[in-house]
Amino acid sequence: MGSGFSKMKKQARMLEQQYSKIKDEMAQAQFVGESGGGLVRLVLNGDKELQSITIRPDCVDPTDVEGLQDLIFAAFQEAAGKVRDAQKDISPSNLLG
Repeated sequence: MGSGFSKMKKQARMLEQQYSKIKDEMAQAQFVGESGGGLVRLVLNGDKELQSITIRPDCVDPTDVEGLQDLIFAAFQEAAGKVRDAQKDISPSNLLG
């Protein structure tokens, strides 16, 4: 019984280390979201923290602030979706594969 249990513990430790490494890499990864054909572009890290935002001047219309807000929201949603997809790929159950 001892050797089988030891082997399982070792595999669990290795899996935990692998998962921790991938989570660290995810936190450093960058995910880009764009909307309006590139009028608004933002970058999130793997923790969904905003790293940068770029708004092209030609999309800034003082009479349509709501439109700009919609573009920013859409770009964020796109980037956040990419983060979620990447997180699904590194879930512990997927690592066990």
